[in-house]
Amino acid sequence: MLDFEYKDSYSVKDLVDVIRALRGEGGCPWDREQTHESVRRNLLEEAYEAAEAIDEGSREHLKEELGDVLMQVVFHACIEEEQGGFDLDGVADGVCKKLIYRHPHVFGDVQVSGSGEVLDNWEVLKRAEKKQETHTDALNAVARSLPALWRAEKVQKKAKKAGFDWPDISGAMDKLSEELDELKAACTGSGDVEEELGDLLFSAVNVSRFLKIDSEMALTRATEKFITRFAKVEQAAVAQGKAMEGMSFAELDKVWDAAKQST
Repeated sequence: MLDFEYKDSYSVKDLVDVIRALRGEGGCPWDREQTHESVRRNLLEEAYEAAEAIDEGSREHLKEELGDVLMQVVFHACIEEEQGGFDLDGVADGVCKKLIYRHPHVFGDVQVSGSGEVLDNWEVLKRAEKKQETHTDALNAVARSLPALWRAEKVQKKAKKAGFDWPDISGAMDKLSEELDELKAACTGSGDVEEELGDLLFSAVNVSRFLKIDSEMALTRATEKFITRFAKVEQAAVAQGKAMEGMSFAELDKVWDAAKQST
């Protein structure tokens, strides 16, 4: 058994010590086996669970999930420390320097008129820091690991900064209709269906951007609405003494319309 001091309250330093103990001699076999790559998905999942806690408005749940995110950060830092790379202080050093550099209106003598100018300055400083010499460099720098809808939106916003954008939503709406027509044509065998579907989704994100709607959230809510209505369809089928699998599409569609009217 490890020589470990139990406390009523632990700090971030204690968390680092706990992770080191788990990965050290006499620690946990599973934790000792993990690499950046093997726990990559865990980091993403914990971030999403923290986001869900925010959506719930639960302070206690958020504290728990932020702890899980922090644990992932410490875990990756410990892996690097073991390999002679950076440690958690190195991570903190890097982000502190970044924040100070990108907030010259706080830590320097730059004057700003409001948050809009802050964001513009942030983008300029970020491009200089990342040595992004062209607008294409900025587009390529958008993380490919982001959810596709979010990545599309970020790419479109950066393209807008280069002046490449519709003057108003009508152009985006027309493009959405055009892409829908091209997808329909592709489905008849006159084009690449996957490519045209991708173009349609990209155009839909463009419309949501003009409407200042988070496309990812819009799709999430649409999915939740579908589940709610699907549940009503299943309940209606059970009430009729039927299994959904044994009902015709026409029957299901009729029940779906009724569920749609009630939600």
